[in-house]
Amino acid sequence: MHLLIVEDEAGIVQFLKQGLEEEGYQVTSVSDGLKGFEITQKVHFDLILLDWMLPKMTGLELCKAIRLKNEKTPILFLTAKDTVQETIEGLKAGANDYIKKPFSFDELLERIKIHFRNQKEDEILKLGTIEIDNAKHRVSVNQNEVALTQREFELLSYLVKNKGKVCTRAQIIEDVWDIHFEYDTGVIDVFMNGIRKKLNLKIEEDYIKTVRGVGYIAND
Repeated sequence: MHLLIVEDEAGIVQFLKQGLEEEGYQVTSVSDGLKGFEITQKVHFDLILLDWMLPKMTGLELCKAIRLKNEKTPILFLTAKDTVQETIEGLKAGANDYIKKPFSFDELLERIKIHFRNQKEDEILKLGTIEIDNAKHRVSVNQNEVALTQREFELLSYLVKNKGKVCTRAQIIEDVWDIHFEYDTGVIDVFMNGIRKKLNLKIEEDYIKTVRGVGYIAND
């Protein structure tokens, strides 16, 4: 796993780099936000450790910029800022986690492992005879590949990730379409009809049910 450290305090960088490399991680470090942005545009990292207060470009600005291009790479803030408002601000910018300086290396290591474990669990999703491979962006039914559009793939993945829960049309339009204002949710039904036709499931494989007037629920 390749980790990026964006931190301007040399002592912290040395401490982190040595500890993480001893754990078997490949580690790259840069000392300001602008260099952090530039390298993330060229190199894929599996996780980013990001300081809040950085020269040239703050950690908050960098986090937002990375999220515009990359939705999946876990970002962990390492910072002395710890008010509720600052924590919320960091999470809204796209951070996955938040650890306050000074911190225990063992705690940081465990949080990193948790994020990698969660990523791995999310790579393959299953719903009855349907299998979704997020890493390869592939959907199959009874091991036969099904071609879905990007939006269809996102919608199906969302329902399967929330298996057993009723997903309202309002939730779907916000979480999948990223629309946070009043919008015609009828578009969801159009996409669901397309997904069902392409999956071509048998009657006994009706894994995604319509909850009339509410939304959809996925169940094995």
